[in-house]
Amino acid sequence: MKGKKVTTFNLNKETPTEDELLGHMLGTTGNLRAPTIVRGKTLLVGFNPEEFEKIL
Repeated sequence: MKGKKVTTFNLNKETPTEDELLGHMLGTTGNLRAPTIVRGKTLLVGFNPEEFEKIL
């Protein structure tokens, strides 16, 4: 189901590779997934209403 998978990276505690991060942020066409929101130190990529409510 679209919009349900959430992956969280805490960059203070872990160091994912650039390829790993891009794998989660880019769609199948190689474009950044939409919507993309930056709020403070949080980057939210893709659509998940529950996560939007937490940061907005």
